[in-house]
Amino acid sequence: MRKSEVNISLIITTYNRKDALELVLLSVKMQSLMPFEVIVADDGSTSETAELIKHYQTQFPVKLLHCWQEDKGFRVSHIRNKAFAVASGEYIIMVDGDVILHRNFIRSHLEHLASNHFIQGSRVLLSPEATQKAIESKQIHFTPFSKGIKNRINAISNRLFSQLIQVFYKGEKTHKGVRSCNLSCWKSDLIKVNGFSEEFIGWGREDSEFVVRLLNSGISRTNLKFGGVVYHLWHKENKTDDLLKKNDILLERAIAEGRKVCEIGLNQYI
Repeated sequence: MRKSEVNISLIITTYNRKDALELVLLSVKMQSLMPFEVIVADDGSTSETAELIKHYQTQFPVKLLHCWQEDKGFRVSHIRNKAFAVASGEYIIMVDGDVILHRNFIRSHLEHLASNHFIQGSRVLLSPEATQKAIESKQIHFTPFSKGIKNRINAISNRLFSQLIQVFYKGEKTHKGVRSCNLSCWKSDLIKVNGFSEEFIGWGREDSEFVVRLLNSGISRTNLKFGGVVYHLWHKENKTDDLLKKNDILLERAIAEGRKVCEIGLNQYI
């Protein structure tokens, strides 16, 4: 299959942050290459989020779906798996509901996808002040020179630079530095490892454990540099120490056992 023929499903996870989600949707509408469909994976938001999505469904350039589950605490693994089951694209791009996409975000992921590989993108951090300004003015355009951004080198989006540097960043064998706010892979590989493990409750490590299983299954990592840029809106961390300790143990177990498939995952929904 040629890259131009690949259907991409963009999955956006969200929870009760309507103002941030709206910026994400606005940035999707401005993509230079549109995904086949967009699925909002909603971990139990109130009706305000549903109303926002319904509003945008009437004007969105591609199919916009709302996949919701009841609020029973932080269960991002569960809602991602449910969204994966709904997705009809061959290739899945995952982002969080508080990242603004560079206009060439989808195009960058498409240009660098390859069989037996997943892609880890990077992010640009926005300050609290820049975040507030973006929300108030519905700003979705940033550059490496914009005020209020950190790690500016991650804001560079250059197709030539990105292609040249992949020689150094393709085929890594580590889960270190994994962030599912900018991650993509083939749906067939998601099915192969049974998606995200639903043993993970609360913030943290579910994405690292998922990537450990991808790597153990022979699926290599591509770090996307100078492309696939996202601007991460500031927020307070949601982690709970007791739950994070439990999740750390689950991650360590997956590494020690060389796990390829999780016990409770995507197969419940497909």
